[in-house]
Amino acid sequence: MKPGWKPAHVFTSSEYGYEAIREGVRSLCERFPGEYWRERDRESAYPTAFIDALTEAGYLAALIPEEYGGAGLDLRAACVILEMIQRTGCNGAACHAQMYIMGTLLRHGGEAQKRRYLPRIAAGELRLQAFGVSEPTCGTDTTRIATTAERDGDAYVIHGQKTWISRSEHSDLMLLLARTTPREESAKPTAGMSVFLVDLRNEVGKSVTIRPIETMINHSTTEVFFDGLRVPAANLIGEEGKGFRYILDGLNAERVLIAAECVGDARFFVEHAAGYAKDREVFGRPIGQNQGIQFPIAEAHMKTEAAALMVERAASLFDDGAPCGAEANMAKYLASDASWAAADMCMQTYGGFAFSTEYDIERKFRETRLYQIAPISTNLILSHVATHVLGLPKSF
Repeated sequence: MKPGWKPAHVFTSSEYGYEAIREGVRSLCERFPGEYWRERDRESAYPTAFIDALTEAGYLAALIPEEYGGAGLDLRAACVILEMIQRTGCNGAACHAQMYIMGTLLRHGGEAQKRRYLPRIAAGELRLQAFGVSEPTCGTDTTRIATTAERDGDAYVIHGQKTWISRSEHSDLMLLLARTTPREESAKPTAGMSVFLVDLRNEVGKSVTIRPIETMINHSTTEVFFDGLRVPAANLIGEEGKGFRYILDGLNAERVLIAAECVGDARFFVEHAAGYAKDREVFGRPIGQNQGIQFPIAEAHMKTEAAALMVERAASLFDDGAPCGAEANMAKYLASDASWAAADMCMQTYGGFAFSTEYDIERKFRETRLYQIAPISTNLILSHVATHVLGLPKSF
């Protein structure tokens, strides 16, 4: 259905010069209409053709420096890419991790590691889509992970389990967090953890077991078991024991990029609701003429645009090298809240037709609900702002 109006986007200032990127992504996404995504959804299949197209166009290498074969763009450009993917009705969840995982390797990896992996990732020869942090027994208390990595000569031997690890079946490489020193022997709970770049290609079915987790959305989610996996010591990222800091360093980018996706989702819902409300007639008049329909759409639009401004602020601070932890978290909170509110509004506007798969509303409704929980719960963001921004006593 033709939209009723054309909303603004995350970044519109001419100084950024991202309009060509935006239009390029829009054009690419037009090759993957709703039916493509409905088929993937029905089959719980990975959108390989879509990912290949993004890779070939260079969008997944946006944050890789030019010297390693990438585009050398900033986080604001990556936000434009992901926001537009979502706004067109496509789903960037199958590829977004490569953008934010990349930061750990770029900022803390050695030169030899960068030259070995980044050009091949940029060219699409290797996929870095899996991020191994979460475990079934510790939830968001990352300091209590039980996966261990023990040094054995020129390698580390890894034992343990990760869960809610998306795309591990479709990734050649995994960024893995493991304990190299027991928690009780570390100077502080956040010490003693290390990050490894794991090559999964020859280990799945041997020292690595991947089990899919069936979920309400097609997110390629799995649990992963490590049983004596040997990882070359050369694949240790940075220094042993400092992995928690390295992971945290990349989470700001993750928050901002996911927030940009949520803005794209929200604009998808607002745009489609406005278009439907203009065209759908009941009792001889467009339903959009009724304030009971108008006002929720207008409110969703305002929430979306406000969230977009926070996303822009957080991304700009990140690109300037300024502290942005609070802004990144607030951007993710506000954008995910706006997208979920817009999704609910759109379902209500469409009425019974919203439940029909052909409109793609119910699919996007399910997809955007995830971001109230992942990659960080909204409650944890509220706690972060309360204690780290407002100085209130810690609750845990």
